[in-house]
Amino acid sequence: MKKILHISKYYFPYHGGLEDIARSIVIEMREKYEQRVVCFNHTHTGTIRSTEDGVEVVRINAPLTISSQPISFSYLQVLRQEIRSFRPDIIHVHFPNPLVGLFLLLIPLDGIRLIIHWHSDILGKQVLYRLYRPLEQRILQRADAILVTSPQYKEYSAPLRKFSEKIHILPNIVHEPKLLFQPEDKQAVKRIKDHFSEKKIVFFLGRHVPYKGVDILLQSVPYLSDTCVVVIGGTGEQTAYWQQLAAPYGDKVQFVGELHDDEKRRFLYASDVFAFPSIDRREAFGVALTEALYCGAPAVSFRIEGSGSMWVNQNGKTGIVVENIDPHAFAEAINTLIQDDVLRARYSKAAHQWIKKNFLKDQLYLLLTVYGNA
Repeated sequence: MKKILHISKYYFPYHGGLEDIARSIVIEMREKYEQRVVCFNHTHTGTIRSTEDGVEVVRINAPLTISSQPISFSYLQVLRQEIRSFRPDIIHVHFPNPLVGLFLLLIPLDGIRLIIHWHSDILGKQVLYRLYRPLEQRILQRADAILVTSPQYKEYSAPLRKFSEKIHILPNIVHEPKLLFQPEDKQAVKRIKDHFSEKKIVFFLGRHVPYKGVDILLQSVPYLSDTCVVVIGGTGEQTAYWQQLAAPYGDKVQFVGELHDDEKRRFLYASDVFAFPSIDRREAFGVALTEALYCGAPAVSFRIEGSGSMWVNQNGKTGIVVENIDPHAFAEAINTLIQDDVLRARYSKAAHQWIKKNFLKDQLYLLLTVYGNA
């Protein structure tokens, strides 16, 4: 059985778009490959080993974080040891992860296929990126195959332009079992709707970071119908700021904090509209967007040139896409959906069918081809 070493920035139980996709791939490949995962330890509790979903995970101590990059003084040594002891046939590394990219250039990978899973360009850090870009080009040159998550990102990404011949499009997949409606969900969904007094629920779910655009969503609130409530799930560095912006709107905006998988699923099924106000290409795809659409919540999102979110949310089919950073247009789109039950039902059905056809584990057949031919 071939061996695959997966390298992710963090790993489950840490939740992030990149990390959730890494875990989905590991789960789906368990029966076909012997696997191991290497990542930074998000809990800052030293270097530890654990088993997740039957696969060994090595979490390397990372006491510092600088400009979103975990810093570890032992990572290079531990990674070298893991490669030497595990002897993988394939290394599947998820980018962006600049420090790991540097380390992979410093470790001989003779005979090991290197697959780079390109989730996003590095944006908004231009000074640091100028220093890193030559190394980035070297690691892309070294790669046997490059995976991108959408046709849009392949076409728009400047760092990838020289390497189109070895790029493969692999959509991010939805882990369907965690989203299937369960018998106990019926009462839980009813309780959620009752809690919000049967108002139409406009739901946001994601990390609370600037590019998620919740400040723009909040600017749209004065234009929203009084028949709806905006519910914001998740936490992060922007939470306090967003709560401050939302304070003048009282109960029309409510924060529900971090949600576990069952709670997420129930909120998504309870939602009438999914708000996806991300504003730039740091939102390269939208895993939360695919999950919402699978659960039948039509989405309202912004136009982001070069982002896969433009592919995931099909304008006029699964939801509505409006011009970027236009709170009035965002509100109008939400109002259109919550006030037209027939249109919303049509989009809801189409959204579920679209995700089921294009973003489930069946798409991973391509990855098997890449693993075999990289």
